[in-house]
Amino acid sequence: MQNKSTYLGTIQNVSGTTLSVTLANESLSGLTYVDGEGYRIGQIGSFVKIPIGYIDLFGIVTQVGASAVPENQLMKQPYGNRWLTIQLIGEGQRTGKFERGISQYPTIGDEVHLVSESDLRRIYGQPDKPYFVRVGHIAGAESISALVDVNKLITRHSAVVGTTGAGKSTTVAGILSALSDSKNYPSARIIILDIHGEYGQAFRGRANIFKVNADKNNQETELYIPYWALNFDELMQISFGDFANEKDRSALIERLIFQKENTITKYPKKGVTKETLSVDSPIPFSLNQLWFDLWNETFFTYYSDHGKKPTKENWAYEINDKNEEMVGDAVKAIPPRFKPVKDVAADPEKINYGKSTLNIRGQLETLGSKLRIPRYDFLFHPGQYTGKSGQCDHPNPVEVDHLNPEQTDQANPVQTDHPLICI
Repeated sequence: MQNKSTYLGTIQNVSGTTLSVTLANESLSGLTYVDGEGYRIGQIGSFVKIPIGYIDLFGIVTQVGASAVPENQLMKQPYGNRWLTIQLIGEGQRTGKFERGISQYPTIGDEVHLVSESDLRRIYGQPDKPYFVRVGHIAGAESISALVDVNKLITRHSAVVGTTGAGKSTTVAGILSALSDSKNYPSARIIILDIHGEYGQAFRGRANIFKVNADKNNQETELYIPYWALNFDELMQISFGDFANEKDRSALIERLIFQKENTITKYPKKGVTKETLSVDSPIPFSLNQLWFDLWNETFFTYYSDHGKKPTKENWAYEINDKNEEMVGDAVKAIPPRFKPVKDVAADPEKINYGKSTLNIRGQLETLGSKLRIPRYDFLFHPGQYTGKSGQCDHPNPVEVDHLNPEQTDQANPVQTDHPLICI
């Protein structure tokens, strides 16, 4: 028999990797001491080992229960039999390291022993490697670090789960803190989508923090997501919305390609030509100007007396109190104002509707309001990334090399030496 202080009981049933064990009566106190350390017996989640020759099998306690004792056995077994359910997880040579998986199985009558701290070191190990990150200590032994293999963590889909207050954010912060150590991981680059702003606070001073409506005095950089960097479907969802028919969608595609062609004609970009350009190419163009042109085309009225044709020269603009035509402003997303239709025989001024092939009046009104709302500026007016196209030029546009770090805001440059980016 092995060390009596670690002895728990014997196996009574084996079903695959699941074992049923009866606790020995000597273990009824629920607490035992090994090398001066106290251990709870039968605690859910605790480890046990089954010695088989030169190999130790390891398992985890998954269930604890008491069996019903027949009446004629009450005197012989006054305490009844207490049962444990154990799930095997791995094995190891008596003097070797722990390995997952089982190569042989125990049988009825084999002894089950408590796993002490020295055994836990075999299971968890203490590898002195830079790719193992400490996230805390294991529940069964405070002196043994809980380590995460970051090579496996970042090359697989991973999740940190737990109940409220269990320490998920603290665990993630610990992992990120270790990975952002420039001494151990000089090439680490981490992007955090920090919805609640908790990690930006934790890593302030060692991370680039991008935020909508940023506070530059608080080491934050304005977050911009240029609309022209989105593909066509993404851009339409946040700007024009759904189209009533495929004809309107195709017309918008043609207009976008035309605007992007104008951009690369004025500001050639290496590797992009008219032949390779598509509607999804991330080429700057003016969404304001596109909206403005489409608004004019869709809503204009014109003076139609004496058989005049609808040309821009005879558009019927409203007149303001300064006696100026209300032609609108593309940069400010102010739509033009056109006079209402007048087709009365007695009226000398004849005004008629313009004819548009597009049915996007509602979409234009929606996009116009978005272009004027400041909270959308990070998207529709992204600072120096607004781009340059046609008549609607941003005062400080990014031209061809719009992603060149040398063209960033010199008044608040992005510190590229930080491995962490919090958004």
